[in-house]
Amino acid sequence: MNIKKTKRNVNYLPYLLLITVIVFSLIFTNTLGNKVNELNYTELVNELNNDNVSEINITPKNAYGVYIITGKLKNYDKNEKFKATVPYTDTLISTIYNTAEEHNVKTVSNTENIDWLSIVINVVPLLLIGVLFYLMLSKLGSAGKGTFDFGKSRAKLSEEGGTKTFKDVAGLKEEKEEVQELIDFLKNPKKFTKMGARIPKGVLLVGPPGTGKTLLAKAVAGEAKVPFFYISGSDFVELFVGVGASRVRDMFQQAKQTAPCLIFIDEIDAVGRERGTGLGGGHDEREQTLNQLLSEMDGFGENEGIIIIAATNRPDVLDPALLRPGRFDRQVTVGKPDVKEREEILKVHAKNKILDDNVNLKFIASRTPGYSGADLENLLNEAALLAVRRNKESITMEEIDEASDRVLMGPAKTSRKVSDYEKKIVAYHEAGHAVSGIVLPNGEEVHKITIIPRGVAGGYTQMLPKEERTLVYTEKELKEQIITLLSGRASEETYMHEISTGASDDFKRATKIARSMVTEYGMSSLGPMQFEHQSESVFLGRDYNQTKNFSDQVALLIDQEVKKIIDECYKEAKKIVSSEKKLIEILANALIQKETITKEEIEDLVEANSNYKIKEEDKKESKDETKKEVKEDSKKDSKDDSKKESKKDE
Repeated sequence: MNIKKTKRNVNYLPYLLLITVIVFSLIFTNTLGNKVNELNYTELVNELNNDNVSEINITPKNAYGVYIITGKLKNYDKNEKFKATVPYTDTLISTIYNTAEEHNVKTVSNTENIDWLSIVINVVPLLLIGVLFYLMLSKLGSAGKGTFDFGKSRAKLSEEGGTKTFKDVAGLKEEKEEVQELIDFLKNPKKFTKMGARIPKGVLLVGPPGTGKTLLAKAVAGEAKVPFFYISGSDFVELFVGVGASRVRDMFQQAKQTAPCLIFIDEIDAVGRERGTGLGGGHDEREQTLNQLLSEMDGFGENEGIIIIAATNRPDVLDPALLRPGRFDRQVTVGKPDVKEREEILKVHAKNKILDDNVNLKFIASRTPGYSGADLENLLNEAALLAVRRNKESITMEEIDEASDRVLMGPAKTSRKVSDYEKKIVAYHEAGHAVSGIVLPNGEEVHKITIIPRGVAGGYTQMLPKEERTLVYTEKELKEQIITLLSGRASEETYMHEISTGASDDFKRATKIARSMVTEYGMSSLGPMQFEHQSESVFLGRDYNQTKNFSDQVALLIDQEVKKIIDECYKEAKKIVSSEKKLIEILANALIQKETITKEEIEDLVEANSNYKIKEEDKKESKDETKKEVKEDSKKDSKDDSKKESKKDE
């Protein structure tokens, strides 16, 4: 079997740095540890005559015409020596030689005028610094992305397209059909050009974060099997003006050489924001980059066979010139999945997970409305981590329930001590929410109630809609949502005779719904008018972004209408919690004992409440009686009409 050996790129920079440090340390230890004593000619001769010199080293004359004489005295330490400078005369040197011979001093004469230590100290560090600087520049300049390659494109190229296909993208049926034309065009462009059709030059994928925009672009490249350039919008913008525009030109130049091909720009709002806006003027570098991108997409030059796919979750801030026909011709909205799509997404992410037999992905999908694909992947991953932490062999529904709570509210504060009074008031608060959801005709189903603190919440009631609704809500349904939110405070006031700070988030959500009913939906006595809307000042803060086209008098009327809706809903909430005293006490006591009760346990408790059961039967009987009365009235009306017609005929 032949094993293909891959060439490894060894990085010599760390080794060179280590050698440089060692050399410098040796030089400094040698130079700092040596002690040199300066002697003149007379002192040197006296030391020789007194027999104090142990060795002597005579260097021939240097460029200055002097001799350098070094040596050691008998009373010197190991790293100590002397140095004497003697003018070049035969008499002086011969005197030193003769005196040294008389006292049997070891004499060494250097035949070459080379000071190796000075060479090592002065030359070697410079060489090492030069080599180090060269390697750093070559490292930065590798792969065409170095210090001197500012204008080169940062887009990465995949020759065979992406590794993902449509099989890896669960759901998004309509979105796949929208981009299928791009794949057909890239595979067989003549079929379209023969008919005179022009394929969109750009497709903009719009949607909330985590819905699969980038994954869909990868799947398009994988299905088409064409060269695929991918880059982030922030990779264009640099400190120096003109660099981003140069990178755009270089990217399209590379794309022309590999056409037909795909270019995917992720987070295009980083470079495609609207020009000429903002408090401090525009950003020259970003605007020049955007201008170059607009020119390359649909300018004087033709870029045939190049299709651009871009993704963003902020289409409202994009420049209008970027969205016109000829550039991003088509916008594909990638929304959050419905219950069927969530089940398909869970199946994709559950392939490499060991799930217990009791895990029902369809049930999990029904319990996770509003979750994106990334949220569902994170849910199963958190459940797997919990299963490993608990030393289990498979993932059970217990881990998935806990993971869902962790994703929504954060980890449970099991170590926090809660007083009995606080536990009781939280239990009655959450029971109030649950009872309103049970009693109201359009109320949501209660799936779980807990008084275990999570995050900043002391407890919460998990309520899910019976049917998924994302587009249309009636006035009655919105008011019932407000009633459910206010029922927690109403229950506290009715049964604990106290009010707490736990309802602050409920008030925030209820007020937001009520204000939207008045200012946006026209559900008040002010009539079908919209008073507030989001402005187009995309660079201002959100607090400045709310445009108010009304007078102070109308503002007062809006506040009065909002208060009127809140007051009416709060009265209705108090009425509900007062009439369902037995059910609230049953739920509150169960919460105090168990701290968490599930949907099945709630249903058992509701059935055990005979009063509530009678009320439900009374509602059914009253509905049946009204239906009978309507039928009898319609029969009487039809008989009377037939009698009148017969009289007319006679």
